[in-house]
Amino acid sequence: MPSKAREYWALTKPRVVALIVFTALVGMFLAVPGLPPWRQTVFGLLGIWLAAASAAAINHVLDQRIDAVMARTYDRPLPTGGLRTRQAVAFAAALGIASMAVLVFLVNPITAALTFVSLIGYAFVYTGFLKRATPQNIVIGGIAGAAPPLLGWAAVTGMGAPTDWPYALLLVLIIFVWTPPHFWALAIFRREDYARAMVPMLPVTHGVVYTRWQILLYTVLLVIATVLPRLVEMSGNFYLGGALVLGAVFLWYAWKLLDPPDELYAMKVFNYSIVYLMALFAFLLVDHWLLPYLQPAPGIEFAPQA
Repeated sequence: MPSKAREYWALTKPRVVALIVFTALVGMFLAVPGLPPWRQTVFGLLGIWLAAASAAAINHVLDQRIDAVMARTYDRPLPTGGLRTRQAVAFAAALGIASMAVLVFLVNPITAALTFVSLIGYAFVYTGFLKRATPQNIVIGGIAGAAPPLLGWAAVTGMGAPTDWPYALLLVLIIFVWTPPHFWALAIFRREDYARAMVPMLPVTHGVVYTRWQILLYTVLLVIATVLPRLVEMSGNFYLGGALVLGAVFLWYAWKLLDPPDELYAMKVFNYSIVYLMALFAFLLVDHWLLPYLQPAPGIEFAPQA
């Protein structure tokens, strides 16, 4: 890939956006009994990807001063001069416009509206204001980041059925509660960076010990939230078993973080949180869509041949 193309690709935060698109895809599959319609699936994912990439590029523009003084981000395209601010702005605008065009004309207006609100919420409300205003930035701003399953659900249903909103919002709730322990674990490890950049992350304003207890609290809430899909019969026992195992491991990580063996342990919690969310949504997908196809049809018995 040419160097300039790599710089633009980096603006889209491809690994973060890949997780966003995956959770949106799971939302699509959970929204309907069988395979979701191909048109809404393909163009819905494309539009959501374009919007998430646009928000990521805007994040680069608004955070370039912060990025320049943080060890984790100093080599991003804008701090290094690989791209100019106006190039990043034009790129973000093009992605955002393309996203809205795809979603309005090829998917449905409700998905376009929800995606637009999510983009504005993350790119401007969180990055432009909340991130610098309050140590609860990631909690409040997490609402926008938790929207992808709702966007995927809306893309294939149009949110017309009575159960669409509560079921889709239940998936949003899971990601919303997952976000604080995920980001605060990173913030503990990078707290000196955030302090130097004057970003009021929780470990900077309230200390590491307080943040560790908050991570444990939110992890408990997360485990409770992940049981809800089974309680409302949105998913089955296969998902429930997977969610409980994943949650037990997350709780063990969070408990051990109260008295960690070393400074790097917070990053182990952060890395596990990513695996956790991917696996949790994979369990939802398998339980809802794949398992029914693996079951024998009603009335058919399989007996060993003589």
